[in-house]
Amino acid sequence: MKVLAAMSGGVDSAVAAGRAVDAGHEVTGIHLALSRNPQSYRTGARGCCSLEDAGDARRAADVLGIPFYVWDLSERFHADVVEDFVAEYDAGRTPNPCLRCNEKIKFAAVLDRALALGFDAVATGHYARRVERRRDVELHRARDVDKDQSYVLGVLTSHQLRHASFPLGDTRKDDVRAEAKRRGLAVAEKPDSHDICFITDGDTAGFLRGQLGDRPGHIVDEDGAVLGDHEGAYAFTIGQRRGLRLGVPAEDGQPRFVLDIEPVSRTVVVGPRAALAVDRLEGINPRWCADVPVEPLDCTAQLRAHGEAFPATATVVADRLLLDLHRPAAGIAAGQAAVLYVGTRVIGSATISATTRTRT
Repeated sequence: MKVLAAMSGGVDSAVAAGRAVDAGHEVTGIHLALSRNPQSYRTGARGCCSLEDAGDARRAADVLGIPFYVWDLSERFHADVVEDFVAEYDAGRTPNPCLRCNEKIKFAAVLDRALALGFDAVATGHYARRVERRRDVELHRARDVDKDQSYVLGVLTSHQLRHASFPLGDTRKDDVRAEAKRRGLAVAEKPDSHDICFITDGDTAGFLRGQLGDRPGHIVDEDGAVLGDHEGAYAFTIGQRRGLRLGVPAEDGQPRFVLDIEPVSRTVVVGPRAALAVDRLEGINPRWCADVPVEPLDCTAQLRAHGEAFPATATVVADRLLLDLHRPAAGIAAGQAAVLYVGTRVIGSATISATTRTRT
């Protein structure tokens, strides 16, 4: 089988490529150049896509004895991930750029090009399991729960899943690093990248301010009383507590949290923690890596990349997903993804468009 190994320059993707070689596949390594300015997309363990990462990926390919190429997808990454990220915050929503990158770049642009070039599959260093059945291919959580990345792969379609490979799904991270040492890979001890790859200093609000400028507005309570001011509603997300800088303390002495963001009026509404609880979600743009449920589906819904999974009932209505949580969740923002599981298997996902509370 011809396998295209996506090599980020980190330890996980390097070992994944090595395992593809060990399995007897004809492997070619590629590094995705996603930054218009590759000098700027890594600071220590933050970010990725730098010249350093490209060099690390090339050296790993040399050790593994596989061909290596760099694919420049910076323009598409900027349009489909960075600009989408800015637009979502500008609209008062909280996006997950890693899901968007997997959906639009790694398993769309890359996979489409790979298939056109005659490759059979794209291998990545994601921690998730791909399980082949007689008539189906399933996506499951990784064995290492702490490293599980199935949430950010919930945007894959069944077609994309059939052409994906996740060689690390049954392995713990410590074992991956030990294997990298045995293989003589220089990235064995390289720090994992984290946070948003194109915001290397971790200052999301500062990045958005640079893109959108100052857009001052009011912070109000649930009755509309003005409690303070802000420089841009894009600096807030539902459930946020820090950074509100309110001049008026709550009468009950309890902390306030962001309950709602109104981008047109630039109003941020705050209130007590209890007001964050919701038990019904609506989702748009559903994507399915399993059969589309034709009846209400009892499942669990993960609402954040590393968050708790909530028992739920999912109902598909036309091109929307209705999700009734069996117990309330707090701090859920429009723009986030709801990923559905039955046991460890991923069924599909949708982008949260609205939240409500139906039970007191």
